[in-house]
Amino acid sequence: MHDIRAIRENPDAFDAALARRGDAPMSSEVLKLDEARRGKIAAAENAQAEQNKASKEVGAAKAKGDEAEFERLRALVSDKKAEVAAMRAEANELDAQLTDMLARIPNSPADDVPAGKDEADNVEVNRWGDIPTFDFTPKEHYDITGVAPNMDFETAAKTSGARFVMLKGAVARIHRALAQFMVDTHVDENGLLEVNSPVLVRDEAMYGTDKLPKFGEDSYQTTNGWWLVPTSEVPLTYTAADEVMEEADLPKRYTAHTLCFRSEAGSAGRDTAGMLRQHQFEKVEMVSVTHPDNSDTEQKRMLRCAEGILEKLGIPYRTVILCTGDMGFGARRTFDIEAWVPGQNTYREISSVSTTGDFQARRMNARFKPKDGGKPQFVHTLNGSGLAVGRCLIAVLENGQQADGSVTLPAVLAPYLGGKTTLTSKGALA
Repeated sequence: MHDIRAIRENPDAFDAALARRGDAPMSSEVLKLDEARRGKIAAAENAQAEQNKASKEVGAAKAKGDEAEFERLRALVSDKKAEVAAMRAEANELDAQLTDMLARIPNSPADDVPAGKDEADNVEVNRWGDIPTFDFTPKEHYDITGVAPNMDFETAAKTSGARFVMLKGAVARIHRALAQFMVDTHVDENGLLEVNSPVLVRDEAMYGTDKLPKFGEDSYQTTNGWWLVPTSEVPLTYTAADEVMEEADLPKRYTAHTLCFRSEAGSAGRDTAGMLRQHQFEKVEMVSVTHPDNSDTEQKRMLRCAEGILEKLGIPYRTVILCTGDMGFGARRTFDIEAWVPGQNTYREISSVSTTGDFQARRMNARFKPKDGGKPQFVHTLNGSGLAVGRCLIAVLENGQQADGSVTLPAVLAPYLGGKTTLTSKGALA
């Protein structure tokens, strides 16, 4: 959420940041509502002062025996009390309107984010690995002979509908191995704290991590009000809500492997084949809560953590910085990592690593105490996929496929697969 004081002090900079995202200026609308709210607050305070003054004079009139003045002042106190209550109610309503307006305005892009309208304007910043060559036409993951028997879309559709899959046998085990490998790497090598977090959260957690109010339709809500998490960014980041941390305790770095749920609103007809875009999927998430001075460095660190997973798996990838028009609502800067998928002969997103600055921290009142004293300050929060497990499975299967329909698996997964390194054309581990 934006700082209303910053908008008051520099409305042109606020509008310029919106313009970089392709949005219309809003400072005049915001400040008009803010001025009305502040006016009602000031009027209520003045009426309260008049009420307090009249209340003191009531007793004096009573003591003097001036009954007429006593009755006049008592009526004045009653009128002022009602006036104060009405003005405060109006101020509270205007405050709620302002808060809702600010909550729907996207974050301001960092200065180094490239200008652009959509993904075509994203800028590549890194590329790793050699794109594999095949002496046959590579297949998409669901058509590979050794994979197809254990990737059951029909049964999943029967039980749950479109955009679900049942993984079975060896493919289910490879999927599980990938998640375990990711978490172990982040804990043992990258120094993240593993968390087993809830997948049901309250409105406050979704709001604090900028998923509400604007993107409620993208998530699933239960009949009793909980939300199924779109990613464990929500519970991990919200651990900082309403906290005042010691500066010495920063950064806080977390990782969690959870189910994730997205309605995929607005994606009708996109990536309907295979398991690239599902309503239910698994992800290993990374979250950092850090000092504002260190958030840019922390984002680079998180990016390397995610890239390192792909490098260990031997999956070619490229990293792009998203342009202003392609960046998510709450992000200040986002890097996407795109893994090579031979079946589509292209790179596909497998991780987004974003810094939100203090955008989320303001929404959930997450602060730290400076070690040298002074007022508590808002922390910076960052999040990133480390990685999306299903999409990583796709990349592993497609890059490792062989002409006979078998798949050569990354050596780093062998300890999680009983020493096995191949998915045979019959769909078994060997």
